[in-house]
Amino acid sequence: MKLELGRINIKSVKLGDKTEVKDGVLTVCEEAVGKLVLEDDRLKTVKVEVALPGEKTRITPVKDVIEPRVKVSGPGGMFPGMRSKVDTVGTGRTHVLSGAAVVTCGKIVGFQEGIIDMSGLGAEYTPFSKTNNICLVIEPNDGLAPHVYEEAVRMAGYKVAEYIGEAGKDINPDSVESYETKPLLEAAAEYPNLPKVGYVYMLQTQGLLHDTYVYGVDAKKIVPTMMYPTEVMDGAIVSGNCVSACDKNTTYHHQNNPIIHDLYERHGKELNFMGIIITNENVFLADKERSSNWTAKLCRYFGFDAVIVSQEGFGNPDTDLIMNSKKIEAQGIKAVIVTDEFAGRDGKSQSLADADAAANAVVTGGNANELILLPPMDKIIGMLDYTDTIAGGFEGSLRPDGSIEAEIQIITGATNELGFNRMTAREF
Repeated sequence: MKLELGRINIKSVKLGDKTEVKDGVLTVCEEAVGKLVLEDDRLKTVKVEVALPGEKTRITPVKDVIEPRVKVSGPGGMFPGMRSKVDTVGTGRTHVLSGAAVVTCGKIVGFQEGIIDMSGLGAEYTPFSKTNNICLVIEPNDGLAPHVYEEAVRMAGYKVAEYIGEAGKDINPDSVESYETKPLLEAAAEYPNLPKVGYVYMLQTQGLLHDTYVYGVDAKKIVPTMMYPTEVMDGAIVSGNCVSACDKNTTYHHQNNPIIHDLYERHGKELNFMGIIITNENVFLADKERSSNWTAKLCRYFGFDAVIVSQEGFGNPDTDLIMNSKKIEAQGIKAVIVTDEFAGRDGKSQSLADADAAANAVVTGGNANELILLPPMDKIIGMLDYTDTIAGGFEGSLRPDGSIEAEIQIITGATNELGFNRMTAREF
């Protein structure tokens, strides 16, 4: 599969009477966006606001972040199985409004939503302080169940991102990037002297609003399977998660997975990037055994010499991570795991809930228990009335002056386990 990504650099975003891109500025029609969201009769109100890098603005509670894109050529459309038919994506050309993001906000599961600060110390911990954000603060009809509220907000985010992305369809992109993965036997023969490397992509699927979707299918219902990397880059995987903000993979993270990007950068030079195995993170032991067995079996079947294994979440999924790692290593395949740590505020506690001697090559996204003091902001998009109970917060986290003392766990993307952040650790 070969995919071209035409990147249209968005320097700023503003609200206006129509949606268009002109001279690097994205104008979004507030009225049109509002009508799109409220087509869903489960939703009562939506407030559309813009948050730009460097502003003294705090966005919370953040549900998802989505990059606006549009298919220009090739089969399928945006968010297959969600917003378009389930045609296989990952080929042709897709235009990207690079630098823009749709941020959905709503108190769905108050203790597991996140914060994005557009300036100050907190901005250094999230990539979304650098994007020009169109924020949708969405309230449900009275009495709507949390899982129904989540679905409505999730679908509203995809719908708005698709609508905004259409503004880039006929724009000449500022750059065009080309990515290609060939069929397995061709790929293996192309670089016979380079190590064959795969990517095991663990998806959060614990249920109870801990969901990820593949071509519209809840991934806890799948067994591990192979995907072309370009399918992921083209929107085949989307987030349905309400998990701790620090290490959840938003839809934006899936669209811009840095592990996939970096493996492509090294493809044909240092390694032969063969493809992706997606797997899930279930709750019951039998499901964990099944998925880790299948994952190791597929790694061997496809002839990988080494794999990168990325996790999503912490605690219960640590067991899936270690199972995958040790079973892959038992097949004679080198495995490197990418995770984050919950090592206590002093960093001295056990970092993962599970461990094994075979999991001895680790990349960390940082310690989510680290304390931080976020300064007060001039503008709040959303609401702060749940701050003390958010994962990483505590009684008294929200101070009278509007500052917040809490663990970096509250910041969206702070310890992301795809490496989409600025934190890590080195062994000396």
